Amino acid sequence: MSAAPPAPYQPTDRTVPTRSRERASYDRELVHSILDAGYLCHLGFVRDGAPVVLPTLYARVGERLYVHGSTGSRPLRGAGADQGLAVCLTVTHVDGLVLARSAFHHSINYRSVLVHGIAHQVTDTGERSRALDAIVEQVVPGRSADSRRANAKELSATAVVRLDLEEVSAKLRTGGPNDEPEDLELPYWSGVVPVARSYGDPIPSADLDPAVPLPGYLAGSTASASSGS
Repeated sequence: MSAAPPAPYQPTDRTVPTRSRERASYDRELVHSILDAGYLCHLGFVRDGAPVVLPTLYARVGERLYVHGSTGSRPLRGAGADQGLAVCLTVTHVDGLVLARSAFHHSINYRSVLVHGIAHQVTDTGERSRALDAIVEQVVPGRSADSRRANAKELSATAVVRLDLEEVSAKLRTGGPNDEPEDLELPYWSGVVPVARSYGDPIPSADLDPAVPLPGYLAGSTASASSGS
């Protein structure tokens, strides 16, 4: 017998969109796939009564996100308080430019995830070390085992916060333009321009020993990047 699919996330007032509700999804596997396809998130919080949004790296480990930063960062210091820090984290992938016959109906095809919750700073040394390895792996799979691990001094200068995946939603747009019927005969090109992430050929450091070969996980990075997004 096949295993039952994981239960979806439960919608909340904050994760139900006010527009295009049909594009929202709470499917757990879909949310995970969108998160796993990226490594850059935007972390939003309130500082001194004003909203702040910071780009930073993240990794998903099960039902938890780990976010990397400096110990001097205000949001990470705030997450170290007993009550933690209320945050909103977003991840977005652009899959296509949707060009309609009218300027009004231009759009993009995308996949996105929205996470609300309380972020807490990771203080356990072992968990922080594993989280940093996970963040490296999220960016370049295979790299954490092919580099020197952070030493005690470096770990003391690095902060990691965790955010549990509880109040979560995905939102997607797919397909072509939604032109008005009366615009269909207009002489303007209409369709979708696909957008995909890609990497160039790796460039070795100027001081790299020529005897050090290009790792296998980088040799296939261009193809995997294009198929991953």
